[in-house]
Amino acid sequence: MGDPDGRGGRPEEYCHRDILDAIQYVVDNGVKWPALPGDYPPWKAVYRFFTRWRKQGLIGEFHDRLRAAMREAQGRDTEPTAGVIDSQSAKGTSTVEAATSGYDSGKKIKGRKRHIMVDTLGLILAVMVTPASTADRDAAQDLLSRAARRHHRLKRVWADSGYTGMLVIWCARALNLILTIIRRSDGHKGFVVLPKRELVRVLTWCWHCSWFSFAPGS
Repeated sequence: MGDPDGRGGRPEEYCHRDILDAIQYVVDNGVKWPALPGDYPPWKAVYRFFTRWRKQGLIGEFHDRLRAAMREAQGRDTEPTAGVIDSQSAKGTSTVEAATSGYDSGKKIKGRKRHIMVDTLGLILAVMVTPASTADRDAAQDLLSRAARRHHRLKRVWADSGYTGMLVIWCARALNLILTIIRRSDGHKGFVVLPKRELVRVLTWCWHCSWFSFAPGS
């Protein structure tokens, strides 16, 4: 194979498209790296490419380019000006380290919490994971800061009532962002689709499509 830092050497032994397809298979099916089917390149080679690309920041670049292309295909600018933020608690397995796990008293779930921000097409702008005990407002400061640093045209964000309070003022002062809280009407009972916030229906799917936390045997 060529130089791992991409500075020349012999041509790559495997087609990059085959490597990407193999990584996508692992992501889509949630399998361990050694369980990669034999019609893909050897799993150790696939994982070697994955770790090299991640170290070089290419995994994030792949995602950003795809998002920009999808936005252009929808007639949007490549950089978003608005987004939606939400969170979801997920039960942790017995292998989850105690230091990274917590208890969400509201949802009565012990495990971790996924925090995500998407644009108005439902495409990922920022993702982070915390213990389930982490308050949405606390995690939101870090998540919104990351999104604002990467997307300089971002001006408005929608969220549910879990993000009320000083966070609205903090966003305006620290990030020059307008945080708009969408509240459920007292006259409605049961499930109600809230304006803009329904875009975070993609949260679970997005998490399974994240490439940033895989390791051998995970």
